[in-house]
Amino acid sequence: MTSRSSVSNSLDELDYSSDPGSLYEAQMKPTKRRKQVVPGPQPPKRPRRNAAIRALSSPSSSPVSSPPEPSPRHQSPSEGTSRLLSPRRPVRGASEGNQGISAKDIYDAVCSGKSAMVTVVDEWLDSYKQSREAGLLVLINFIVQCCGCKGVVSREMLDGMQHAEIISTLTREFNEDSVNYPLSTPGLQMKRFKASLCEFARVLLRSCRNSLIYDEYLFPSLLALLTGLSDSQVRAFRHTSTLLALKLMSGVVEVAVTVSVQLQTAQRRYDLENSKRPNNRASDKLEQLKATISELQENKEELSSMMNATFRGVFVHRYRDRLPEIRAACIEELGLWLKTDPEDFLNDGCLKYLGWTLHDKQSPVRLQCVRALQGLYQEKEFIGRLELFTSRFKERILSMVLDKDPDVAVEVVNLLLLIQQSAEEGLKEEECGHIYPLVYASHRGLASAAGAFLCNKLKCVMATDTQGKDQSRNAAFFQILISFYIQSEFHEHGTYLVDSLWAVAGSELRDWETMTALLLQDAGLLYEEEGALLEIMTCAIRQAAQATPPVGRSLGKKILSMKDKKIQEQDRNRITTHFIPLLPQLLAKYSADAGKVSLLLKTPFYFDLEMFSSTQWLEKHLDPLLSQICDIVKKHTEVSVLQACTLLVSTLCSDRYTFSSRAHLAFSQLLDDLTECFNTYLSDLLKGSADEDDVYNATSALKRIAALSSGKDPTCWKLLDSCLELLKSRMESLDYDTELMVAALKCAAFHLMWAKVNAVNFKPAEAELKRVKKEVRFFCRICQSCLSLDQTEIRDQAFELLCDLLLLYSVTSVRTEPALQTLVHLPSDSLRAELASFLLDYVFTDTEDVELSDEGDDLKMTLLQKKRNQLAGYCKLVIYGVLDLSAATNVFKHYSKCFKDFGDIIKETVSKSKLISPIQSAKTVCLSLQQLFSEMLTDGQNQQDLSDIRDLAKKLAMSFGIDLHRVRKPLVSLHLDGIRFAFRSVQDKEEELSNVTFLEILSEFSFKLLPQDRNQLAELVKSECPGAALSWPSVRLYQRSLGSRSSKFRELEEGDDAVSSLNTPVAKRKKPAPQGSVSSTARGSWLETSSIHSHLLTPALTSTVQKQTAKEPAFKKPRDAPSDVGSTLTDLESEDEFSQGTQMRKVKPVKRVSSSQTAPTVEQEDLDSHLTLLSLIEDDVSEKDEGNKSGGEEPQIEEYESDSEIAYPLPSTRHTSASFLDELFD
Repeated sequence: MTSRSSVSNSLDELDYSSDPGSLYEAQMKPTKRRKQVVPGPQPPKRPRRNAAIRALSSPSSSPVSSPPEPSPRHQSPSEGTSRLLSPRRPVRGASEGNQGISAKDIYDAVCSGKSAMVTVVDEWLDSYKQSREAGLLVLINFIVQCCGCKGVVSREMLDGMQHAEIISTLTREFNEDSVNYPLSTPGLQMKRFKASLCEFARVLLRSCRNSLIYDEYLFPSLLALLTGLSDSQVRAFRHTSTLLALKLMSGVVEVAVTVSVQLQTAQRRYDLENSKRPNNRASDKLEQLKATISELQENKEELSSMMNATFRGVFVHRYRDRLPEIRAACIEELGLWLKTDPEDFLNDGCLKYLGWTLHDKQSPVRLQCVRALQGLYQEKEFIGRLELFTSRFKERILSMVLDKDPDVAVEVVNLLLLIQQSAEEGLKEEECGHIYPLVYASHRGLASAAGAFLCNKLKCVMATDTQGKDQSRNAAFFQILISFYIQSEFHEHGTYLVDSLWAVAGSELRDWETMTALLLQDAGLLYEEEGALLEIMTCAIRQAAQATPPVGRSLGKKILSMKDKKIQEQDRNRITTHFIPLLPQLLAKYSADAGKVSLLLKTPFYFDLEMFSSTQWLEKHLDPLLSQICDIVKKHTEVSVLQACTLLVSTLCSDRYTFSSRAHLAFSQLLDDLTECFNTYLSDLLKGSADEDDVYNATSALKRIAALSSGKDPTCWKLLDSCLELLKSRMESLDYDTELMVAALKCAAFHLMWAKVNAVNFKPAEAELKRVKKEVRFFCRICQSCLSLDQTEIRDQAFELLCDLLLLYSVTSVRTEPALQTLVHLPSDSLRAELASFLLDYVFTDTEDVELSDEGDDLKMTLLQKKRNQLAGYCKLVIYGVLDLSAATNVFKHYSKCFKDFGDIIKETVSKSKLISPIQSAKTVCLSLQQLFSEMLTDGQNQQDLSDIRDLAKKLAMSFGIDLHRVRKPLVSLHLDGIRFAFRSVQDKEEELSNVTFLEILSEFSFKLLPQDRNQLAELVKSECPGAALSWPSVRLYQRSLGSRSSKFRELEEGDDAVSSLNTPVAKRKKPAPQGSVSSTARGSWLETSSIHSHLLTPALTSTVQKQTAKEPAFKKPRDAPSDVGSTLTDLESEDEFSQGTQMRKVKPVKRVSSSQTAPTVEQEDLDSHLTLLSLIEDDVSEKDEGNKSGGEEPQIEEYESDSEIAYPLPSTRHTSASFLDELFD
């Protein structure tokens, strides 16, 4: 029919140019509808009047893209307005029109969201039936209120003004004090209001669908007004009216579909009756059906006219609105129209809008577009009409799987799954390759969606490959899954693959019987396939037993429901009962393969081990398991296998299990055999007469003993003396067998660690304590001598063990045990120097010499992790008082240079040092800068080195926090030490002031000082500095930094005085933020790297020792050293002098959360540091936003940013810096 194609035909001819500054007024056609002359009696029809809607937009009318040329005041009512008042109906007064429901009543009902919309609409309809004009006026004022406008449309305005004039008047009366309006109110209130408003529009149209929708007054007038409002420059008018117009059109589309069905039914009945012989026809029925068809055709034309006008007047202009909420609403409703009325809308003329919007810059718009497409591809009958769209925009849809908004990417993957399932051709294999890697993504929703896509693809392949084969369904599934896992080349991330498939293939992944059958059969899988299946099986066991996502995919703390807990317990019991009998067989089959046996040794941690004793038929399988573990220890010397065995030994020997005595006996026998083997070759090793085989056998035995010693007490086997003698003889003979000496160092260190544990638990005699202390001292001397060796493994192992033992035998460790004071061992001065030299020589060095390859990247990561471990061990010695706080200078000096690799560790050390002694910590910071400055003078002064030191000073200054009163004394102490250092040559009566440039570095800390302290320090500088030196650039720069903030930065911009002592101009600084905030320059330096976000928990011990569960001694703040007393303010008598004088003004930080004035605890300090960083990020973002807003006018549609730059990083279980993980998986 011509009416059915009217919408689509007119859409293809649209002019997409829009004048955003004009108000849309629809052209009206002053033609009247022809009345069909039907002979005979006709059914009664409701009276009709000349409709503005028919003239507004008929099916054949031309598109309207600009206002009508004639002025509104010269236009006739049929041409310039969409309202046509009936002359036959008397106009009521304003008082009479207010007798029914008012606009405020409707608005309050919509805002509350608690009223029944049907009741509200019925009340309004009663009012409208009494007076059309008064009812329409109430509805118009309700819409105005929904826009947040305080203006009111009066009866005189409605009768005497055009829509453009009414909208112009309302615009002038709009409240400009606030940018918010009901639809933009943040929080749940906006969602509730929007839902209620949409419900009101839906109920209104449903209530009018059989009568008032055809009265040619209400909806034409309402839609004409909404069309004009939707083209307003006022965002509130545009947003609210567009939403209402679109919702009304959605209702009109539903009515049009119903009328089309009725028309088809009536037409079929008429054709059936008309096909009868003339004698059998019922003429009255034919005439009645003909009249009904004519009535329905008129209704359909009228509805099509309204839909066409709204589509052209609202949607076409607003789908590209500058406001993303409006664009999203347009696309959401378009998707509904396409699905509801495919005959009129599902064509290329409408689908092109969805294709174009896929490139929208704002993610909510793209999200609505993808969801609209999902609704279309779910319908099988639509697939044929979507073929052209699919071929045109498939490439764009595939690229959106890497959308920067993960919610959009999730919906895109779901859309591609629908295309794969519905379309005949589906997706090609190379196109599916865009989606497969997403199963390893860190976003769990995206990974689960990709897992559903992968599972569907695997099952399709399985259905074609297993035809005619005698193979179980799950076995075929595992065969295909193994092939995919091997080809994906992400073999370290099996747990992420399993987690992605768990929701859609959980039943297959829980089929333990099929997996173990495939592993135990002799000629089933290839070698590589067995390893892949073992990895998948181990990950599936973990997923079922723990019911938690892997690292990096957790969505916060999620409490399992009772149903989930019950499922988890059932899975755990099934795993235990199935694997306990089969695990010894699997260990026996794969005992020679280090990688596979390491995976199998992890599975008992997910068993319910109590079932060994509670279930009688499982008890007999304990001895075979213990025997297999002992055999594996005897076969392997790989670190991964021995560590896995040690963890399992420690678990099975735990006292919480009743069978632990049997495990103790089995592993004690194993240690007896290993000790006997080592002692067999010991004498030859000490004499130097052992051959290569003897050395290898002794080394292998000692490696196994050292590994088991980390989980089981080895003191009963008395190996400490033997290891110390062996180490001493090797050092004296200069025969450095790396593997043998590393194993001996570990074995001796674990022996001493267990000795400390036994001393705490059993309180031995004083003589025994002295003997242990003597052994500790001797071992530390051996390790100290190893620090200077050229053997990397020996040197690194000695350093890590030294850090552990010095911490374990420190004063802090026995503070709660006075009886163990004898065990305290303090490092000698030479050992302190050796430890500091180790840091400088082997930790704070570049690792760029490693070759850039896959192996090189892995080696670089391993080396970095080892260095971080060593630095953490040294920092703990400082924090827990083993080393003086001044020893931290070796760490603080590298804060800026090594910020990317060690920034989080050094930052934490600086923070902890302030808790120990704020003043001494500040002095240490100053000492670090002094040492760097002295090194710069020694090596040759240059501007680059000075800039680097100043950058370090900026970073360290930021560590003092925002509470200026709390850091007052530490900062003053820092400045006093810096001033003394700068003018030290005067005191030594030297001619040249070589250190005066240090004042430029010291000036970086001045912005943290309080005003009265600035004045005191400025006077001190004048008294200390010779008269001639007061005019030097460095001194003047420091004096300006101590001056008032306004004058300070005004003088900095003068130019000549900003020249440093090196005659090199200093970069002009940005205007500082208010007191308590941080400049954008400082923020940029803090946020350049992502390592600051890496909260790597420092291990309790830096070596591979098995950690014991013990309470940490309470941290107490030590007293200041006696040397600090009286030396802090020697030149100004005392620090109290700085607290006298004028009352300190309150510091009001800008955009910051100020910390408490009281002394914080350790946890509070950490929280403050995190809050400070977060506020820095917020400030940076806000500044960028302000910069963007002031950069000019925003275009109506921004250019779309390519999403190809944003990729989803693959997760990693390595606990290291986030920046390195990004580089590794880039």
